[in-house]
Amino acid sequence: MKSLPIIARCNTTILVLLTLVFFLGWTGESMAQNAKSYFIIGHSEFHSLLKDKKKRKYRSNWEKIEKRFVRSLKQDPNGPYAPKALYYIARVNEELGNQSGLKSDFRRAVDYYGRVISRYPRHGWTDDCLFHRANIYSKRLREYNNARRDLAKIIVDYPRADMRSKAKSRLKALGKYNQFIAEAKQKSTGGDTRKAIARQVEKKQPPKVKRTSAKDPSGLAHLDMVRYRSSDNYTRVVLELDSRVKYRYQVLDPNPKVNRPHRLYIDLNGARLGHDVTPATTVSDGILRSIRTGQYDKDTTRVVLDFLAMQEYKVFPLENPYRIVIDVYSPDPATVTAAKAAAASTPANSKYRPPKASKSHAGELLEQLGLTVRTVMIDPGHGGKDPGAVANGLREKDINLRFAKMLGQKLKAKGFNVHYTRTTDVFIPLEQRTAMANVKKADLFISVHCNANRSSRVHGLETYSLNLAKSKDAVRIAARENAVDPRSISDLQFILTDLMVNSKIKESRDLANDVQSSTISRVSKRWQLKSMGTREAPFYVLMGAKMPSVLVELGYITNKTEAGRLKSDKYLDYLALGLTEGIMAYKSKIERYAMK
Repeated sequence: MKSLPIIARCNTTILVLLTLVFFLGWTGESMAQNAKSYFIIGHSEFHSLLKDKKKRKYRSNWEKIEKRFVRSLKQDPNGPYAPKALYYIARVNEELGNQSGLKSDFRRAVDYYGRVISRYPRHGWTDDCLFHRANIYSKRLREYNNARRDLAKIIVDYPRADMRSKAKSRLKALGKYNQFIAEAKQKSTGGDTRKAIARQVEKKQPPKVKRTSAKDPSGLAHLDMVRYRSSDNYTRVVLELDSRVKYRYQVLDPNPKVNRPHRLYIDLNGARLGHDVTPATTVSDGILRSIRTGQYDKDTTRVVLDFLAMQEYKVFPLENPYRIVIDVYSPDPATVTAAKAAAASTPANSKYRPPKASKSHAGELLEQLGLTVRTVMIDPGHGGKDPGAVANGLREKDINLRFAKMLGQKLKAKGFNVHYTRTTDVFIPLEQRTAMANVKKADLFISVHCNANRSSRVHGLETYSLNLAKSKDAVRIAARENAVDPRSISDLQFILTDLMVNSKIKESRDLANDVQSSTISRVSKRWQLKSMGTREAPFYVLMGAKMPSVLVELGYITNKTEAGRLKSDKYLDYLALGLTEGIMAYKSKIERYAMK
């Protein structure tokens, strides 16, 4: 083919660049517009709910509004509506605290007000944030000196602010006026708050180090990537390295006096920072506040995680590639509120008989306590660069995705909220899939797979839940799905004994039994389907799940008969119907038990 003339090539290049610039500009404008739209809707709903004495009592109503502001923030995190969205996320949590009386709600509000104060010191709403935070400190948390500092800061640093006169009155009422005004003047930035913030950030940055290449002659490992997913009661952080390392970690208690949040740091011995690891990441939503990485010494990389709240944490390694997973849990505000309500409804006097609760109230309490099933996360196994098992002209990843969508449609028809870990042919790391379910607060996690065996005669359906493997077959299948050597499963089983504490082991086993029996019963009406039973094994994709979780092996694509069936939409439809019936059976059981 003849090459284009130079002028033609230049024109083509310019056209491509102009198209790209236009597209990026349009995308930016679109995201900014979305941020504005979400904010306006949230703002309207917030003030309507504030006036509704009946509806504002329910946490779920506030949480819906909070999601509007979170979406606004995510659409354009550096745009003009970002500080306003953060402010209203704080307001929502303050109102939640007023309704629930939970300190955790007020702490969350304090955190979000603080994000506006630190990131947007010159914004017109910053003095409002300081005043709101001071009120929470003094009236709700009884941290009077923190309240005095915020009020003094308004008086000294924001002389034209509309909250200044209120701040003066409030500080005088709290006492020690002159002392805290003098302290604020000493810390004052002389009107240029931005420079002070820049200096603070500069001090907090980890020391600059030379980023090493992938081939390090020293033989040290490299921290190649840091990933995270976070919600208001759960965070998973994944540190991906190019080889194994020894590591140690420690949790530091929060210290409100020096504004130190819950903190966990992990030292990676014999490791250096890779090219693409960001020194500091600020997180706008969820309990994770920030991630910082630095070279602690020439042979040690340190990762520091700051959290708004922390009740429990787990740290464990996974193989291929080597990564260290940090799971952090905090109390779910909705569950705590519901538990308090349930406790309060128990009469002190046994002769007293309270009025019977309405079905709607009972249903809401069950939902808040996690005793019902509303939301299901479906995980089509494999995807993208990982095809899964391949045999008889089939790729496992394709069947998994087709089936997952069928199952999702049937569950939606039954009234469930359905989420997917993937809806296209993309690769998602195993540990990210469970994290997605936790972040979405799913009630069930269903991972869908097809099986394979060296013998083409093996066939049938089986359902797994998380536990120690009790057979060679379970070890083999877990090793294949985890993409590791079967010999490493013994190491994993040792780790799992610690991870299984507080896991939904029994509930997952019950779910597996219901799914297996219902699916076999449904499909056997049209086809002969062998039941391989329910089993237990240490699957990466189920580790750390906060909800009952199972992995379903739909059949063996290495068996010609079963592979032929798995090509058929009609057969997959029957499988999906069977799984749906199994999930419905499990839902009915736990709700009957809860209502006793």
